[in-house]
Amino acid sequence: MAAIPALPAISAERLPGLLRRMPKAELHIHIEGSLEPELIFAMAQRNGVAIPYASVEQLRRAYAFSNLQSFLDIYYAGASVLITEQDFFDMAWAYLERAKADHVVHAEIFFDPQTHTARGVAMETVINGLHRACEQARTQLGVSASLILCFLRHLSEDEAFQTLEQALPLRDKFIGVGLDSSEVGHPPEKFARVFARCGELGLHRVAHAGEEGPPEYIWSALDVLKVERIDHGVQSAKDPQLMRRLAQERVPLTVCPLSNLKLCVFPRLADHNIRQLLDAGLAVTVNSDDPAYFGGYLNDNFLQTFEATGLTAQHAWQLANNSFEASFVGAERKRRWRDQLDEVFAG
Repeated sequence: MAAIPALPAISAERLPGLLRRMPKAELHIHIEGSLEPELIFAMAQRNGVAIPYASVEQLRRAYAFSNLQSFLDIYYAGASVLITEQDFFDMAWAYLERAKADHVVHAEIFFDPQTHTARGVAMETVINGLHRACEQARTQLGVSASLILCFLRHLSEDEAFQTLEQALPLRDKFIGVGLDSSEVGHPPEKFARVFARCGELGLHRVAHAGEEGPPEYIWSALDVLKVERIDHGVQSAKDPQLMRRLAQERVPLTVCPLSNLKLCVFPRLADHNIRQLLDAGLAVTVNSDDPAYFGGYLNDNFLQTFEATGLTAQHAWQLANNSFEASFVGAERKRRWRDQLDEVFAG
């Protein structure tokens, strides 16, 4: 764990500016969840796809969710407009431009191929479009980006194996695998064999656990799936032994505050337990999850969370540094990003 440097006195008035400007990595972003209503309508029109909303405004008004499943229902409907490689490129490029504006220097992007292959879209169409946007972001925006293929946990492990086999000819275009979709009732151990295979292939492994599901799901993700990061993980606070393990092993948690608020994991943003997790020494990071649906991209998550919870400049530095530490890149790039972070706080 990197020691927090001696920071200059930073007033409450200066803190929002620092949050906006500081370099940061985003490690929990579902690219289909960045699909804004305006782009959904544009793609629906060019692809001749009928959607059950008369206008962008009507679609936005539908973004009222009581839990994860009610969100997923509209999320999959929105993804139905994605047909061509250009669609996937356009979606990813729109996100990456926003990431650049938020001073994101690196993004590890989740994508859900089963959402698309089930509709007859080829795996190559999905991955090639997303990968092309990542490559263009590196050269034109100065943002590095990698892809993580996620299995839908409400489907079977056999279907996950089929998805993995379809993707393997494109193995050089994604760095890891994840596990997302409906958590409750679908424990991590359901996917033990496919994650073991992914480990044999040298793929990084992450999994959603402890968002709505119990702390036991986090234990299973660590011990059965052998994941390197826990996506969400906020329910870990209910298990003191788990909290100690996560802190000692520096297991990163990719926390998504506005998502947690929108999906009613916490009744108010002020009630979020991010400070408790940070102060316990956990490697917490801040992320946007599905920003088009949950009311904000990465800087929105930082700004609103800090305002609601009273987090300090020291927390801001730690969260940004944690995001570099938790990323799947080499030590030299992490060191360079931390130097940039220190420069912003020293300025």
